[in-house]
Amino acid sequence: MAAVGGVPCWVSLMTPDQRAAEEFYGPVLSWTFVTSDAGPDRRIATVAGQPVAGINQLAAGAGPEAERWTVYFQVEDADVVAERIAERGATVAVGPLRAGGGRAVIAADRWGAPFGLWQGDGPASWWVGSGPAPAWLQLHTSDAFAAAVFYGEIFDWMADPSHGVTYEEQYDEIVVRVDGAPVAGLRGGALEAPPDPGIRARWEPYFRVPDLDAALRAAEREGGAVATPPRAGPLGRTATLRDPKGASFCLLSA
Repeated sequence: MAAVGGVPCWVSLMTPDQRAAEEFYGPVLSWTFVTSDAGPDRRIATVAGQPVAGINQLAAGAGPEAERWTVYFQVEDADVVAERIAERGATVAVGPLRAGGGRAVIAADRWGAPFGLWQGDGPASWWVGSGPAPAWLQLHTSDAFAAAVFYGEIFDWMADPSHGVTYEEQYDEIVVRVDGAPVAGLRGGALEAPPDPGIRARWEPYFRVPDLDAALRAAEREGGAVATPPRAGPLGRTATLRDPKGASFCLLSA
């Protein structure tokens, strides 16, 4: 993991039914699950012993609509970044609070997309685009340019463009790079178009699978739904799915 603030460092499914989530994602993505040292309500999805994502139990009373995927960003000081979030009209929902060996924040950007902050060490082998970690991260938002400014300011992305996190316009979206490698896209329709208030703001992880069609069949068999059928794109052949509780994520053919 690059020692730079604002690097995506983890993804986690926030769910009101941890067991049901594991029963869905296990068969669909060939994940196995282990208990995290961050607490009894936190589980880690793994492939061949390598960490992929967290499965976190939401508090009692959370409805099924609360299920979602959350991207976490590495920060040096969670208090400082939480202040920047609030100063820019966004929401700090939880934290900073102690979690395992670090400190965590759950926030939502100005357009309502949830995301997290993590101050502390993360899995050394976890890196977007490498191994079983997500191959890509996508922010769907009503205004990609404004979102790029927001995230760039709270994480100070452009502090050292020669070594760190940068972003640029590419393929009708804003592409985020870490040390030159693309890791995420911020998309809000055509970049020259006005903001679209109808877009539901969210971060989505892309998980690579060896057989996309087989994974889609497994998802439907386990109670999920295919939201966007397979299509060719810059990353390859992809599809968007919803798990049985409605959390959206994407699959990418290996």
